[in-house]
Amino acid sequence: MIRENPEVFCAEVLVANSNADLLIQQALEFNPNAVVIADESKYQQVKSVLQPKDIKVFAGTKAIEQIVEMETVDMVLASIVGYAGLASTINAIKHKKQIALANKETLVVAGELVTRLAQENGVNIYPVDSEHSAIFQCLAGEWENKIEKIYLTASGGPFRGKKRNDLLNITKAQALKHPNWSMGAKITIDSASLMNKGLEVIEAKWLFHLDPSQIDVIVHPQSIVHSIVQFEDGSMKAQMGLPDMKLPIQYAFSYPFRIKNNFTRFNFMDYPNLSFEKPDLDTFTNLKLAFTCMNKGGNMPCVLNAANEVAVQAFLEDKIGFLQMSDVVGNTLEKVPFIKSPDYSQYMACDKEAREIALSQF
Repeated sequence: MIRENPEVFCAEVLVANSNADLLIQQALEFNPNAVVIADESKYQQVKSVLQPKDIKVFAGTKAIEQIVEMETVDMVLASIVGYAGLASTINAIKHKKQIALANKETLVVAGELVTRLAQENGVNIYPVDSEHSAIFQCLAGEWENKIEKIYLTASGGPFRGKKRNDLLNITKAQALKHPNWSMGAKITIDSASLMNKGLEVIEAKWLFHLDPSQIDVIVHPQSIVHSIVQFEDGSMKAQMGLPDMKLPIQYAFSYPFRIKNNFTRFNFMDYPNLSFEKPDLDTFTNLKLAFTCMNKGGNMPCVLNAANEVAVQAFLEDKIGFLQMSDVVGNTLEKVPFIKSPDYSQYMACDKEAREIALSQF
């Protein structure tokens, strides 16, 4: 976005986990005020290259939390994967930074807390997930009209149409082959198990102030219709486009304006048939678990997310099978006590407890 629109956007801060080489490369191109590398062992490598260029270099997770406080930062693109992104997003909101949210776990884990803080600080949360961006785009100009239902679309992942017996010996290599999207390992596995769609369901509840009964999921293998809003008069709006994250990111950055770009355009003749199916909740039980947690509320979505992060990592390390991920999550949900309205410290304790229970199962 910045490369194509340098007169509109500039990078004030760049953050990386451990990819020092890419951080250095991007910093040399975009010349930010500062960078942060979470992996402290990479600090000297980054510093030796960037400090002579008058780019400040910081390291560690605490620095990531603190860097969002810089006065020159207008918007924070929150895209750290998983629970790890919560603290910096909350701190950014407390310092009245607008949020472009790519980290769905922030609202899954602590949606009530985060949305309340955003309201108290006059902060807008602009969705970056393609599905939630689609809903947001469909609602533009419709703020006074009541939503009857939203439909989040799911590609179905690489195992669409498979039954449980077909998934007994799935390997991580198979699960990492998403048919439409190019994503990191964690989110790709979540997509294959439909947990990603479950997390998005919970995120949508908080983003759009919806009752759980207003949210549904439909499987759409082509990933062209990104999501649909149905209004109380029965009319439906859908946002369509190629499966490419650049457009949702640009819309979050530029809202309420649309900026001209050179992205590849959709051609109907390339997709003469768009199809839709009901998700298989008996095979992909993660989605069912997510709906249950959304309905129960409290700390249950936090438990769901923590157990899932542990389970996915275990699957990627060949410690458990594909179907066992759902078992780990389900068992953990049964063992963590319910808290109706947790505060931040309780969310942290709950996350820790859920991870310990999940780890004890393999």
